[in-house]
Amino acid sequence: MNEEDAKALIVLRDVHRVYRMGDNEVRALDGVTVQFDRGDFWAIMGASGSGKSTMLNLLGCLDRPTSGTYLFDSMNVAAMDDNGLSAIRLQRIGFIFQSFNLIPQLSVKENIELPLYYQGWTAEKSHERAAALAHRVGLGDRLDHRPSQLSGGQQQRVAVARALANDPQVLLADEPTGNLDTRTGEQIMQLLMELNGQGVTVIMVTHEPDIAEYASHHLRMKDGRVDTLEVRTRA
Repeated sequence: MNEEDAKALIVLRDVHRVYRMGDNEVRALDGVTVQFDRGDFWAIMGASGSGKSTMLNLLGCLDRPTSGTYLFDSMNVAAMDDNGLSAIRLQRIGFIFQSFNLIPQLSVKENIELPLYYQGWTAEKSHERAAALAHRVGLGDRLDHRPSQLSGGQQQRVAVARALANDPQVLLADEPTGNLDTRTGEQIMQLLMELNGQGVTVIMVTHEPDIAEYASHHLRMKDGRVDTLEVRTRA
């Protein structure tokens, strides 16, 4: 393995994603080639319908290409069956959503523990891991609270902690500040930058230029294709 291959976490080569709706054919991704290296922080941008959400779903193994190559840590994801995709999602990817996607009936601790339950962790180890992650995102004193007892920013911090539970190789964030006020959104982005500084690869979809500025790499989608790629120097 050469140095470039060792750096690459995700590689897409000539990836197409075509949806058929009756007689109509929608090319959501139309020949995308891009490499996401370990430890990078990416912002994916573009107008509605540009393909950025399809890209994130594909990167998160929630979908697979119609054609082309998708390599995750040198594994050929495009050829995997549903069980293989599920294993990648569970063990290697953390998801952060605009709407938090917390389970309202569960406490902060129980929400964070959820991915560990599916991996078969013991209750004792799960409790320890959840408590440590809650402290890491500044919610160590909220372990027994329900989501309805938390602010939007606190709920998103729980979502970040849950995304980190499986010690993922990459965090995928879909509009992570979309439901937050400006100040709270900045706090969440500072948290993501801290995690990225600790070596976590972050790939984020956003339509907000000021939020995209937190990322070191910008990818702009247009009509299902990569329109521009830019490496930036963050302040």
